Amino acid sequence: MKLAVSLVKQSLIFVIFSLLSLPLHAAEEDELISSGFVNPGFITKPAWFKDSFLDLREDVAEATESGRRIMLYFHQDGCPYCERLIKTNFTQHDIATLAQENLDVIAINMWGDREVIDLTGNSITEKQFAVANRVQFTPTLLFLNEQGETIFRANGYYPPAKFKPLLSYIIEKRENQLPFREYLSSKVLQRSSGTLHIQKDYLTRNLQRKNGDKPLLVLFEQKDCVACDELHGDIFRRWEIIKLLKQFDVALVDIWSKGNVTTPAGEVLTIQEWLKRLNLNYTPSMLFFDDQGAELFRADAYLRAFHTAASLEYVASKAYLTHPEFQRYVEARADEIRAAGGVVDLWE
Repeated sequence: MKLAVSLVKQSLIFVIFSLLSLPLHAAEEDELISSGFVNPGFITKPAWFKDSFLDLREDVAEATESGRRIMLYFHQDGCPYCERLIKTNFTQHDIATLAQENLDVIAINMWGDREVIDLTGNSITEKQFAVANRVQFTPTLLFLNEQGETIFRANGYYPPAKFKPLLSYIIEKRENQLPFREYLSSKVLQRSSGTLHIQKDYLTRNLQRKNGDKPLLVLFEQKDCVACDELHGDIFRRWEIIKLLKQFDVALVDIWSKGNVTTPAGEVLTIQEWLKRLNLNYTPSMLFFDDQGAELFRADAYLRAFHTAASLEYVASKAYLTHPEFQRYVEARADEIRAAGGVVDLWE
């Protein structure tokens, strides 16, 4: 009898580990989550992602030998933007094929404890590696060249219309030929308002800060920008965000302008020179500066209302002083809202 029970237990364990090792369908994933074997918010990654031992020196060498490049994908459970990347972007045949044939995609849990051997040979955990690479949003994507250098960084979710050109930009090795924003301008064909959303109280070309000034929010935008239309036509019209915006001086910079600007630090530069220094490639981007002209925080990818409000509050409340990891702050903020009886919708 004991032998029979033991065999049953061994069989059950084998079945469980077999299930966990296979790509999951939605129903299977829900069942495992309810059983406690998978974290709530777990997002199944495509089977073609590289099953890496996380020795990045070996990964770069293997990719280079096969004529591929590395994409490091920093993620976390319960991230709606990660879910969009996996279930919207990577379920489109052309995007999935482009990535699968040309990139080794390596997933790294920003809170994980697996060992990573970084490009200098140091052994650290996934979460330490995320901190070392200043990961504040998920997904964060780092694209590495044949020397293991980061040639492009996407700090957040890029919708398919911008994500596919990004993959092409990396695969075609165009990073030394032109900035991604210029490459993108010839690829994205979306209908937009075609206007800049400048308000009468926005600062113009002199953004220099002085002691006691409000924190400065600089919006980097362009006329042909669907996400900019959404930001101003929807998100910036919500009462919570209107209240938060009153705590900032706000400026809007056209990324295609040929004129000069006095930066928050007091330098006079062309806008193109400033963009190059800031390494900005996405619109709309929100950059925050203190009253000394130092950059405090940036959000340079697609955000919905919850994370836009969290970014504004993070800077306005100076929470960055006690919460250097933005995602920790977002989690704490969401918990406070729920504790007060509110509803948190990360994709609102």
